[in-house]
Amino acid sequence: MASPDIPIIETRAVSRYFSTGRGSPGRGRATLKAVDGVSLAIRRGETLALVGETGSGKTTFGRLLLGLYKPTSGDILYQGSSVLDSRSAAARAVRRNIQGVFQDPYSSLNPAMTVGQAIGEVLKVHQIADRSERPKLVAELLETVGLSPAQAARRPRAFSGGERQRIGIARALAARPDVVIADEPLSALDVSIQAQVLNLLIALQEQRGLTYLFVTHDLDVAKHISQRTAVLYLGRVVEYAPTSEIFAEPLHPYTRALVEAAPRLTAQRKAIKPALTGDIPNAIERPPGCHFHPRCPLVMPICREVEPQLLRLSDSKSVACHLHDPDRSPLAKQ
Repeated sequence: MASPDIPIIETRAVSRYFSTGRGSPGRGRATLKAVDGVSLAIRRGETLALVGETGSGKTTFGRLLLGLYKPTSGDILYQGSSVLDSRSAAARAVRRNIQGVFQDPYSSLNPAMTVGQAIGEVLKVHQIADRSERPKLVAELLETVGLSPAQAARRPRAFSGGERQRIGIARALAARPDVVIADEPLSALDVSIQAQVLNLLIALQEQRGLTYLFVTHDLDVAKHISQRTAVLYLGRVVEYAPTSEIFAEPLHPYTRALVEAAPRLTAQRKAIKPALTGDIPNAIERPPGCHFHPRCPLVMPICREVEPQLLRLSDSKSVACHLHDPDRSPLAKQ
């Protein structure tokens, strides 16, 4: 077993680029840098929230950890060992020990299979228990997520969105994973149902010692479930800190805007005027310098020319912003 000091999941400067034909006229194919040099570590038993707007690269990063995409560059480690060699023990372990819960609970389920078959298929693939024992395990998993074992014979269309997401969670748990990548698991649900599913995920983590990467655009959800938060903008981490510190004192202007715009996780969310102006830039033709500078209310001349690096301010906090670089910002020297 790996040392408890070693992160259960770690990425080292991991990138994922896509070739696309949507470049500027006359330039041929272009490169979309969906994830660009991201280094993150997730400790066993914690929840790391990965937040940002649509188009920031959150889903691509989650799919890299699930093995659905291979990195263009960089490395992914599971319990200290690289998973990029498909023949390695770490790569084989990841197929079972890292599971996903996805945004759309309907499209992620096969409509031709009953719920029992969908969950049982996971048990079969990973050779968990004998065939005769699997129906009992399916029943137990359905009860674990708050559904009746009698519902195992029904197909996904017979369930509500919240129930389908519970089925998706049960299917992920069937593999008995260490890590669950939850990719916007609440965004397709009604607000009242979101709180129920969120509480279920928290309870399951406590019961089973699960580790979560929780991908979300909603900082209020991140506040409820995570211990640490990484903020992603155009494929790069711009702030990385304990979640409590992100809310108490956000350092990056982008993080601050997200915090100010975050609705509250209640049955009646109040509309809040967006703190950000403009849309996230084109991920193919990104702005020079700091990619956030066209939308930043605190932009300085250097921001338009020099891309800030992720500065480690303490053992627990990092930020990529010239405002906090003592070598570049007069504000940081005060």
